[in-house]
Amino acid sequence: MAKNKKKKKVFILSGAGLLIVILVAAIVIGGKKEPVVAVQTEKVVRRTITQIVTASGQVEPKDLVAINPEVSGQIVDLPVVEGQQVSKGQVIVKIRPDQYVAQLQESEAQLQSAISQEQLDKANLDNTQSLYKRAEALFAKKLESVQDLQTAKTNYDVAQAQYESAKANVAQMKALVGVNQDALNKTTIKSPMDGVITVLNSKLGETVLGTSFTTGTEIMDIANMNTMEAQVNVDENDVVLVAVGDTANLSVDALPNKKIKGVVYQIASSGTTTGAGTQDQVTNFLVKIRIIDPTEFNLKPGMSVTADIQTATHHNVLSVPIQSVTIRTPKAQTPAKVENVAMKEGNGRGGPVREKPEEVVFLVKNGVAHTAVVKRGISDDNYVEIDSGVTAGEEVVSGSFVAISRELQDGSKVRVENNKMVATQAIGGGS
Repeated sequence: MAKNKKKKKVFILSGAGLLIVILVAAIVIGGKKEPVVAVQTEKVVRRTITQIVTASGQVEPKDLVAINPEVSGQIVDLPVVEGQQVSKGQVIVKIRPDQYVAQLQESEAQLQSAISQEQLDKANLDNTQSLYKRAEALFAKKLESVQDLQTAKTNYDVAQAQYESAKANVAQMKALVGVNQDALNKTTIKSPMDGVITVLNSKLGETVLGTSFTTGTEIMDIANMNTMEAQVNVDENDVVLVAVGDTANLSVDALPNKKIKGVVYQIASSGTTTGAGTQDQVTNFLVKIRIIDPTEFNLKPGMSVTADIQTATHHNVLSVPIQSVTIRTPKAQTPAKVENVAMKEGNGRGGPVREKPEEVVFLVKNGVAHTAVVKRGISDDNYVEIDSGVTAGEEVVSGSFVAISRELQDGSKVRVENNKMVATQAIGGGS
């Protein structure tokens, strides 16, 4: 009886051990099971892609003139107000002319004195010339001494020099009269063009400085509102994509529902750097965009604007979602293969060859992701052109970001969950 119990006990223990072995084997087998990565996919299709460079800036008049006086003085007449439309030649400012009138009158009097002196010297020249000719005639007849002839010649030369000096003095006085007359004329300032007074800095009675030796006082700005432009700052990495003639869609903050078109007509040849020597250093290039039909939108100088510049458009090209393209490093080569490659490349050290990362997409076939090395072209906000590496109709992984950037490798098993992606986009408002 005791023997049977012993056998039964041994049998029970053996059964328990077998169960443990089975469980351990199941855990080991389960642990070696390849994980399945959840992904979303899209088809490779042909579409039109427009590459866009986005930049911000301000709306400014293309034709803008700052009115600075050329003479100094007190404003005695200011017959315009800010926002007023003015015509070319219209009087917009008058500066007190008293000082310039006096200077003109003084120079005119000096001119008259110089003219009188010129006439007197001319008469003296004519007289000495006559005496010199008479002395020559008498000397020829031996009726005049050499000394008398030389004296007559000297008097004539002196008179001629005095007359030439008088003529030069008259010319100088005429020039001075012209300068003073011009200064007097400049006390009245007229509009150089048709436009609108966008800025009025000075007031009636203020004293303004002329531009003779300084920058002068800026009294006002006049702008032609029919030729408005967007002046935007483009990053140095993007400006190489922009060309004169590119079209642009402009968004003005003050006019959110207006669609404004423009054309790039000027690109700065040198950049402007801010934050030099710091981590925030930025170099931008000023790009000017001519606005088409600006009067239709009632644009004002200084309005904030964002420009989407269309730098290139490719039609009917293969494309994939922009997030589908990622970077992977090719698999490591065997030592022998590395050595062969190193010898081929002339690397006598025989060290490991570092391969450059490649741009790839993951194509899904029969539940498995395969890497495809691609060559990309231009891109828009959502899709990128693929020049080589894929064909139309292939299924490319488009999400998630973690799966594309980290989890997926060549040969990874995947589970496509496009329905979940659509539901998530619907909830989140994605497109």
